[in-house]
Amino acid sequence: MSVAKQAKQQMDNVIEFFKNELKTLRTGRANTALLDGVSVEVYGTQMRIKELASVSTPEPRQILITPFDPQTAGPIAKSIEKANLNLLPIVEKQMIRINVPPMDESMRKTIVKQGKEKKEKALVSIREVRRKFNEMARKQKADGTLTEDILKKEEKLIQEHTDQACKEVESLFAAKEKEILTI
Repeated sequence: MSVAKQAKQQMDNVIEFFKNELKTLRTGRANTALLDGVSVEVYGTQMRIKELASVSTPEPRQILITPFDPQTAGPIAKSIEKANLNLLPIVEKQMIRINVPPMDESMRKTIVKQGKEKKEKALVSIREVRRKFNEMARKQKADGTLTEDILKKEEKLIQEHTDQACKEVESLFAAKEKEILTI
């Protein structure tokens, strides 16, 4: 596999990771991905909520968690409270209901700021991939496995992949920022 193809593959991995990071940012609507980072200690181990219950959004501002084992409802609710998501779980019989409060302007700006930090990390990671694979191509040229012409083509392709990946990260963030700021 060429160096440029390997670089593109790693840049795609960075973009996928960034997409998952964006899912955890809160918007004005209820989103089950808000709970993806919450782990619950049950049965002597740490488990994610998705492994313990079905999670749905029956209404735009509500998340409903239905544990597979009703006895895990309490630990799940406690873990959500400890996660500092500004969400208040309400345990009802064998379900947990979370009413997602509307966000005020300062909260929206804070979440956008967190998103910008995640975007910058993604861009830095993409540039790091570019640097690593350019070095790899130059090393192959020094070893004699690549000619000067192929080295230039590989570097050009790597730069094109970098520009494309950075553009995609920017557009993904712009869409998420719009979603966060929409009232």
